[in-house]
Amino acid sequence: MSTFLTSVAVDPDAAPAPSRDGDAASSIASRSDRPDATPWAASGSTADGRLSSPARLSSLDTLESEAIHIIREVVAEFEKPALLFSGGKDSVVMLHLATKAFWPGKVPFPVLHVDTGHNFPEVIEFRDRTVERLGLRLVVGSVQEFIDSGALAERADGTRNPLQTVPLLDAIQRNKFDAVFGGGRRDEDKARAKERILSLRDEFGQWDPRNQRPELWNLYNGRHTVGQHVRAFPISNWTELDVWRYIERENIELPGLYYAHQREVFARDGMWRAVGEASQPREDEQVITKTVRYRTVGDMSCTGAVESAAATVRDVVIEVAASTITERGATRADDRISEAAMEDRKKDGYF
Repeated sequence: MSTFLTSVAVDPDAAPAPSRDGDAASSIASRSDRPDATPWAASGSTADGRLSSPARLSSLDTLESEAIHIIREVVAEFEKPALLFSGGKDSVVMLHLATKAFWPGKVPFPVLHVDTGHNFPEVIEFRDRTVERLGLRLVVGSVQEFIDSGALAERADGTRNPLQTVPLLDAIQRNKFDAVFGGGRRDEDKARAKERILSLRDEFGQWDPRNQRPELWNLYNGRHTVGQHVRAFPISNWTELDVWRYIERENIELPGLYYAHQREVFARDGMWRAVGEASQPREDEQVITKTVRYRTVGDMSCTGAVESAAATVRDVVIEVAASTITERGATRADDRISEAAMEDRKKDGYF
């Protein structure tokens, strides 16, 4: 039977331990200095002999503990896990949690990125720099290679996000990964709201929403047969606001395009698209320079920017707290192909 694992309390007077990844380890030692932190002391007695109430974890501490527990459980139960890492905020938070879960050791699994060839250059640079800093093994599944070989064909709309499924499943099969961590959250999309924390995929990598297993009392069923694998979603219960509050608290670095900057854009489908090699305006679309930021990053040809002056993490937290639309709903054109676009892709093996 699995045991729920939480973060270990740290003496606030002790010197911070040296960090293997720059921020993850040192953030544990400095937790007590943060205004939103709750002491992790157990029940005890006060100066006058009365029993004190047990300390409670803050909401972020609870989410962090749950995620770290899931990551450790998967690593203990599966032989060859991997973590999907694109350089986007959710995957960066996932990697940060994995670093904390196994500190002072190294992350004991590789990271996997399905590169569409249309990614933002800033994000690819950040991905490579992070992998090198943490000493990780990077496995890349290339959409462009599959197009060049004739196994995939370009879509008429130029969007490559839906083409990620085949390279993803190929990378999983080729490397014999039996568990793949993803940064999916239930608040993003109706299809993701149906997903369990451990999601079984069949021999073809496909997802059947009718074949979901109960997850009671923090017990996760990872049983699978040869050829099957499991997708694990440790931050399923987080919201976009939780992610940003955690980024602020842990001082986690992100690619700069998550913050307000000036960029040449053009309007299409109610979104601001960036001008780039994979994203060109039509004759009737005017290019203008605006101050924008990105709430999510992906294929440059289908990811829109939002007008924003949020130049710091604190600014973004305030902006997200006031938002009534999820980041995918506001900025991802590939989710607008149909009402069930995300669910259809998941059934085929996507993310």
